[in-house]
Amino acid sequence: MELFRAAENIKKEEQRTFIPLADRIRPKCLEDFVGQEHLLGPGRFLRSLIENDQLQSLILWGPPGTGKTTMAHIIAGSTRSHFLAFSAVLSGVKEIRQVISEAEEMKYQGRRTILFVDEIHRFNKAQQDAFLPHVERGTLVLIGATTENPSFEVNSALLSRCQVLTLRALTAEEISLILMRALKDEQRGLGGLKAQLAPEALKHLSEMAHGDGRVALNALEVAVLTTPPNHDGQRVISLSIAEEAMQRKALLYDQEGEEHYNVISAFHKSLRGSDPDASLYWLARMIEAGEDPLYIARRMVRFASEDIGLADPQALNVALSSMQAFHFIGLPEGELALAEAAVYLATAPKSNALYVAYGKARADVKARGALPVPLHIRNAPTKLMEDLGYGQDYKYAHDFPGGIVEQSYLPAELGPRSYYQPTERGMEKIIAQRLTFWRKKMNRKL
Repeated sequence: MELFRAAENIKKEEQRTFIPLADRIRPKCLEDFVGQEHLLGPGRFLRSLIENDQLQSLILWGPPGTGKTTMAHIIAGSTRSHFLAFSAVLSGVKEIRQVISEAEEMKYQGRRTILFVDEIHRFNKAQQDAFLPHVERGTLVLIGATTENPSFEVNSALLSRCQVLTLRALTAEEISLILMRALKDEQRGLGGLKAQLAPEALKHLSEMAHGDGRVALNALEVAVLTTPPNHDGQRVISLSIAEEAMQRKALLYDQEGEEHYNVISAFHKSLRGSDPDASLYWLARMIEAGEDPLYIARRMVRFASEDIGLADPQALNVALSSMQAFHFIGLPEGELALAEAAVYLATAPKSNALYVAYGKARADVKARGALPVPLHIRNAPTKLMEDLGYGQDYKYAHDFPGGIVEQSYLPAELGPRSYYQPTERGMEKIIAQRLTFWRKKMNRKL
């Protein structure tokens, strides 16, 4: 009998080892959940819903590895709901009917059903339409998880019946806590392997995961399992082992500290200073240190509008194309798309005229509030509006020579304004000439 028990225990242990660490140590209660304090902290929205058992359909939107699936399991467990998981990719109409049938049976028994749909952005229209009436009637509570903006990926009818909650990338400190728990947990984690993480190894794994807890746990598991015990039976994980497991070499770069801001500032100022060589150096520094390349791409998109603007309108297209190309190709090939954009932006003519102009317009809006739209440029779709003077005396520009006519388009309270003052650099030189000619014909000053 003991022999059979021992064999059964060995079999269970073997099965456990095939389950990834990230799944084995998944928290089962709110108290063990790490991160997302803005949703689950004391008195916060989601925690209150759970504690007061007032669940509603939710869409959890956030980066990978931030706890969306875990949160769904905890919600179901904490509210004693029947939990069903549905694949938006692999399931069809047959599976939808089975889910609805099971949920209706649970409702008849007085038990609520939570349907969890991972990657809900992959829901096709037929699937969304099939679930919609059952969500509306309360047959089931839908919890969807997505890394994509649900405003673009989920139809408005379903979206309007769900509360969208935004999850944040985990901080390095939160990931460190998760790793140390996994390292010490003897039941579900790596505690039985007597592993020790050097402080610099822990820091590297926590920072290079870029807010993704699953990535950090996978790297930790690889590091521990590939490190043989020393003569004391300890598995000591050094920085070099952590780098090998994470496949990213540590550079002096702290994503949440001073060096992060120092390096991105150096990159931005090199672009502004029209130095392509320095721009490439700082770009390479960030990529090699493990910075999120899409963060760099987003900064270049901002730079194209802020520091180049209409001096070279093509700059914004190049920056956006580089981001799209990287998203399509990924590392390492996508690095060249970012490098191409960096060199283009560095060598383009510079102007902050657009940035300054928008700042002036925004200042007027904040100072003067919502001034009424002049009657002559209001639309008049109804007879009443037409009788009230909407659109009266509007001058249609195409009816005049050169498509230019003297007419005010700003609220009368503001008077004439010239927010945008183009430079003599690049395309803005041509724009300045146009504006000089147009404003002269309209008796306005540049």
